[in-house]
Amino acid sequence: MDHTIVFDQVSYHYNANTPFEVAALFDVNLTIPAHQVTAVIGHTGSGKSTLIQHLNVLIKPTKGSVRLGDVLVTSTAKLPSLKPLRKQVGVVFQFPEAQLFEETVLKDVMFGPLNFGVSEEDALAIAKEKLALVGIRPDLYERSPFDLSGGQMRRVAIAGVLALEPQVLVLDEPTAGLDPLGQAQMLDMFMRLQKEDKLTLVLISHQMDDVARYADHVIVMEGGTVAKTGTPEQVFSQTDWLRQRRLDVPRSMQFLEKLQERLGGQALAIDQAPLTVEALADLLMAHLPAKEGTGHVG
Repeated sequence: MDHTIVFDQVSYHYNANTPFEVAALFDVNLTIPAHQVTAVIGHTGSGKSTLIQHLNVLIKPTKGSVRLGDVLVTSTAKLPSLKPLRKQVGVVFQFPEAQLFEETVLKDVMFGPLNFGVSEEDALAIAKEKLALVGIRPDLYERSPFDLSGGQMRRVAIAGVLALEPQVLVLDEPTAGLDPLGQAQMLDMFMRLQKEDKLTLVLISHQMDDVARYADHVIVMEGGTVAKTGTPEQVFSQTDWLRQRRLDVPRSMQFLEKLQERLGGQALAIDQAPLTVEALADLLMAHLPAKEGTGHVG
């Protein structure tokens, strides 16, 4: 199955054909490439959450179509079963730990595979594999998930999504509420998984540092439609345009802006703004004077 996702002139109205009808998306045209990391950014109310609900057919477009690999979803499409599609597209919503419900950690992660007809033996093996992947120790398997720490509960919930072995993984603010170390560990885990399994990964985030570091492709939502698409370099080069839309740029770029202001007439000549701290460090090292006689910075 091709895991490219295409939105073609998609509009979506909540409470359609009622006095309470509200337009959430209109004329959305976009492509999410297979086997890459696509970030979706935009301020609250821009349509990001409604957009991702189309990805595993929690909702269908009011107008237009969404092609999920070989499946075309429209408002009138008669789909034989959504079950296989929802197995292919895993969604990690904000605070996924709220979805835990079983009496033990192991049973919670086994629930999805068992629901899709996997044998108990295989479901057990899958659950153990995914729990190890997210860093849950075996001594916690028989504990109630509600006795775990918040961070551990989130990892168990994520293991439950991964246990279905989706080919498309949608992450809606997956690091919300975590400390900086926990955020870095969580995203590194997802990106490692994406590379190893060649997943199509969609990241919804307000953290522009994460978008700059991890995304291959960026979609900017505004007012229920697509305002801009491009690589992180292309999107974040539009600093004024982003700030007019109450969006920021990575902290490395903010730092460089302040530095250039302080340097005034001695501002650094740069070809491309650094999107990460590492790129910023390389840029600054390149502009520091070399130690005499070595050609290296002292």
